[in-house]
Amino acid sequence: MKKYLVIGNPIEHSLSPKLHNYWIKKNNIDAAYEKKKINEDDIKDIITEVKNGKIDGINVTIPFKKSVIPFLDKLTPVADEAQSVNTIYKENNEVIGHNTDSKGFELALRRINYDVKNKKIFILGAGGVVSSIILALKKMEAFKIILSNRTKQKAEDLKKIYSDLEIIDWGQITDFDMIINATSLGLKNNDQIQLDLSKVGKGKLFYDVIYNPTKTNFLLQGEKKGNQTENGKMMFIYQAHQAFTIWHKILPEVDDETIKLLD
Repeated sequence: MKKYLVIGNPIEHSLSPKLHNYWIKKNNIDAAYEKKKINEDDIKDIITEVKNGKIDGINVTIPFKKSVIPFLDKLTPVADEAQSVNTIYKENNEVIGHNTDSKGFELALRRINYDVKNKKIFILGAGGVVSSIILALKKMEAFKIILSNRTKQKAEDLKKIYSDLEIIDWGQITDFDMIINATSLGLKNNDQIQLDLSKVGKGKLFYDVIYNPTKTNFLLQGEKKGNQTENGKMMFIYQAHQAFTIWHKILPEVDDETIKLLD
């Protein structure tokens, strides 16, 4: 039986095992997918287990999407450009790091027919998934990408990869067409993003990469003002869909049943 894992810290909230095991069963694959909470010190040993065939594939979630990179043999072009890995597999005896977050985000926006071309995008956060989102936004020809993070240095580090990013101080507000919460603020029900959104008009898209809970306070705020809202569920499904295809060489179905599974 093949063995797959999602690693992160925290990891309790992850619905990856539910989704992957559903597709594994549906496609009659002899495999199991589990979640494992790890620390930074555990990364090397886990990657070694992929190398020696004890683990067949790994998904990586916060906060390890960058810290796994030094332990891998090779990065795919998209993982290299984003400097972020969320999917690991072995090919020709090499452990390879790939990024399916970028494609997952793009497919999620295409599903709701949202066109970012020539739009101003305001991103809150500079963590593991943000470089993947920026990569997708650039590919889809966003006009301007503005970034704000609690630790400004992290935002400046991203500017080294994407030089045309505009950085503003945390707590500042700017004009935007789409605002993305890519921080972990929202995982807990009482989490509030300290941002004055009172002057934000209608017709914007509020997007939260968090998918559990389905409506964070950030999305509720956007909804209250009559804006379109979208959580990270479809991005999550599509990034998993891409990883599953790489591992099993099978394109799993994304249907209503799949989507309801994560409600």
